[in-house]
Amino acid sequence: MFSKKMLWGTLTALMLLTGLSGVTLAEMSAHSSEQTSQFHRIEQPLGLKVGVAIAGLALVGLELWWFLLYKNPDS
Repeated sequence: MFSKKMLWGTLTALMLLTGLSGVTLAEMSAHSSEQTSQFHRIEQPLGLKVGVAIAGLALVGLELWWFLLYKNPDS
């Protein structure tokens, strides 16, 4: 099936790709829509951002473990 090395490599690559592209898109859209948008940006505390990111990564990891690595003890 999957080797652990391949799984971790794929997860690392996905995190890097989504992290880098997300920052770029967020910066671009924030600068272009500041003048025309009726919404105001609300700054969130850094601790909250980090907590949400860690919780999300933990849930993704739990899902991957459940569907790819969990062995049924009955069989």
